[in-house]
Formats: sequence, C-alpha cells, structure tokens
Amino acid sequence: MKILFYDTFDYDKSSFENALKDYPDITIDFLEADLNPMTATLANGYDGVCGFVNSDIKAMTLEILAGFGIKLVLMRCAGFDAVNLDVARDLGMSVLRVPGYSPEAIAEFALGLALAADRHIVRGYNRVRENDYSLSGLLGTTFHGKTAGIVGTGKIGAAMCKIVSGLGMRVLGYDPYPNPSLEGIVEYVELDELLAQSDLISLHSPLFESNYHMIDDDAIAKMKDGVVFVNTGRGGLVDTQALIRGIRSHKIGAAGIDVYEEEGPNVFKNRSSAVFESVTSTLCAFPNVVVTSHQAFFTREALDAIAHTTLDNAMAYVNGTVDQLPKPNVVC
Repeated sequence: MKILFYDTFDYDKSSFENALKDYPDITIDFLEADLNPMTATLANGYDGVCGFVNSDIKAMTLEILAGFGIKLVLMRCAGFDAVNLDVARDLGMSVLRVPGYSPEAIAEFALGLALAADRHIVRGYNRVRENDYSLSGLLGTTFHGKTAGIVGTGKIGAAMCKIVSGLGMRVLGYDPYPNPSLEGIVEYVELDELLAQSDLISLHSPLFESNYHMIDDDAIAKMKDGVVFVNTGRGGLVDTQALIRGIRSHKIGAAGIDVYEEEGPNVFKNRSSAVFESVTSTLCAFPNVVVTSHQAFFTREALDAIAHTTLDNAMAYVNGTVDQLPKPNVVC
C-alpha cells in the first residue's frame, strides 16, 4: 500500500520511517504541504492519504480524492473535525484515526501550562536573564487543597484527574459519559457547578457542534474570580474573544493556552518574518497568560504511538480487518 502523508516535518518523517520496518507492505511519501482541495491532486496514484489537525478534508477535497480512487483517509491525531464525515460516508471512504497517544504527555503539559501561567515561571525566568531578581508581580496560587475542574474525562482527562488528585486537589469532572476508572477520584457534576466551584479548570473534550464555544461569556461569568484556565483540548471549545474579555476583567487569573480557534494559519509554521495582527499577539501581551503552539502531544513516546497506531490502521484496511480495530480508531 502506498500512502501520501501531508503536513509533515522532520520529526514526522523520522518517527514513521523508524516504525516502517515493522510494516514492509506499506510505502510512505511525505509532503510539507497540507491536505486541501489544491493539494489533493498530488495523491493521484496513491492508495490512501494521511492528514493532521489542520488539514482541510471537506467535501471538495474528498471528492477529488475519490476521483483518484482513494478510499482511505488516515488521521494521525485524535481529532477528526477536519473531515466532512457525511461526504466521506457517501463516497464509501474509510476514515481512521489515532484516538489516544500517550495521554499522560498531554495531561502533564496541561499541568505545566497551569503552573507556568499561575506561578509566572516564564516571566521569572526572563527577569533573571536580565539580572532582575525582584518578585513583584510574580505572586501565584498553591494548588494543594484547591478544587480542579476537568472537562472531558476520557484517556487524557483521566490522566489529568489523577495528576491533580496527586497534588492534593479535590477533583470535579464533567462528561456526558462518566469514566468508571475514576471512581473514588472524581466527583461528577454538571458543567455550571464545575465552573462555579473550580480554582483550576482544564479542558480535555473533543469538539462537536454541541459543545462549540462551550466556554463563552456566560460560562466565564460563572467561574470563580481569579480562576486558572487551561485548554489543551480543541480551540473551538472556547470563544477566544470571550476568553480575552475574561482575562482583562481579572475573572480569569491565569491562562495556559495550547490550542485556540484562530490557530489554523500558525500551527507548526515558522511565521517569525511575517507582520500580522492576531489574537495570539493579544494573548501573549498579558503577563498572566502562557501560549504554546499545539505542542502538548509532542513527546518521543507520543510520536512513536502515533506512528504505530496509524500504520496498524492502514494494515487493517489492507487486510479487510477494520472491524477488528479498537472501536475508537474507526471514525467511519
């Protein structure tokens, strides 16, 4: 099977080439360009394509791919909102994903963002570099004994629950499908109660139409004054302008942001020579906000897991055993 991988960098190529020795029936070519209607034509002659978080796999892209006889779309990530699933189904395509890859990596990063933002670690580091050893403006909060609200308690959210519980925090969870493995660790409540009681709120939900902008002005108004807010889930869960208003009003005391709705043009790109206005520059202007570029997943262990799961999915398609894959791997 010959697969064209889009939106790839040196670390993608390295991790997949290391894994390929275990999959002799698969050949991969790598492109830096992302998958969209213009680049879909490059997949002519391939058996499948592989996209990532910022790919545009809507109707036109899928129809072009189908015109070349491509029936397999691999997503080397957990999210699949980049794909128009209704069109994919109509075209008889299989869409397979990587539902979990080192969930602890993302959870650990989420805690790191919370601490970096609340304890002003980046500001403190920059001061010391300039021989400024003053502490004014660096006052933070002790998480021990406080309440953490975890929105979404799947594999990543569950890992986060265990981490904050280990810090000595009371843990509230919100999820339409409570995780039985968290019994004795998490107290499940409605979202409004979680927002009102939590000192730290961390988002770990997938994105659906039903939870788009679940964190808006009304939701932020229900939060505690000075709450620490973290999003390593999906950007569309949060109305960014509402978040900015919440930071300006001091309702949000600190924020760690790894994903945001407007990140699309920036994700994994070097735009250091560009001159443009963006919400990123606004967020980075706040002294109590730490913004990173969709890197919560980025560990050696996670890249290895992504490579092997993606290639396992491809082999299952080749062998006609997609129905034997773990259910979360199969989108359609």
